[in-house]
Amino acid sequence: MKAIGIHEFGGPDVLRVLDLPEPQAGPGEVRIRVHAAAVSPTDVLLRTGGHAVRMPGRRPPFVPGMDAAGVIDQLGPGADGRLALGQRVVALVLFTGPHGGAYAEQVVVPAASVVPAPEGAGFPEASTLLMNAMTARLALDVLSVPRHGTVAVSGAAGAVGGYAVELAKADGLTVIADAAERDGELVRGFGADHVVKRGPGIAGRIRALVPEGVAGAVDGSVQTTELVPAIGDGGALAELRGWSGPAERGIRVHPVMVPDRIDDTAGLDTLCRQAEKGVLTMRVAEVLPAAEAARAHRLLEAGGLRGRVVLDFS
Repeated sequence: MKAIGIHEFGGPDVLRVLDLPEPQAGPGEVRIRVHAAAVSPTDVLLRTGGHAVRMPGRRPPFVPGMDAAGVIDQLGPGADGRLALGQRVVALVLFTGPHGGAYAEQVVVPAASVVPAPEGAGFPEASTLLMNAMTARLALDVLSVPRHGTVAVSGAAGAVGGYAVELAKADGLTVIADAAERDGELVRGFGADHVVKRGPGIAGRIRALVPEGVAGAVDGSVQTTELVPAIGDGGALAELRGWSGPAERGIRVHPVMVPDRIDDTAGLDTLCRQAEKGVLTMRVAEVLPAAEAARAHRLLEAGGLRGRVVLDFS
């Protein structure tokens, strides 16, 4: 089968078209004929060597990709009875695992990480959902802000940030989100109750709306110490890139790692059903042939995307 991967860490040009053995589904696993794979910042981190510590003893080639959408073409022994051959599905893929990531014509994953794709969504749209939405879901869950409480979301125009706003509103929370001027209407469209200017001084602008500070914040744009002062005493901050503090005034900092929920079948399915109902907005910035993965990584690293670049393996 064809896949996109690397033999050495480096810039986008280290990504190559690979010819790999066709994988086989083992006990409790399914194989997906991949039609679309979303490109995310964690894929760049793998390409540049940032995930090497999580793959002790593994030898290249390494195949990136945590989001796959496609059709089940093989069921392993004891695979989940809720899944069927030919079914349209999405999956969270652990690229640090033995089977590699989603940038491939076929990928083998545990059945627990596979759920029916959102009805009415094409494969490119569906491939943008699970990793980003589950990251946002996990971030809100660790904050544990009670219904009618107030949360702040930085990076609200981004993939995770947009889902965090939509999920927080579905949870009955008041949301203060940041946005550049050009993204203000986009973020309001996600349901944000208040939109403040992004960048330095964000905490002061949030405190102007909530003088006592928000109960929790989802840091979708790695603002870390800039965002902490916006949080009330004893509140919580969900960090998406591993920062763990410290923070003063009893504020709890929670680094959020989506692999912690990679086998949360019920949670993954709920996100897909919310996408069907329009609670969550799947956004595709551009669809590229899989062989243009290097270009996709350059687009991502250049910043400013509103949605995910998707690789077409169909």
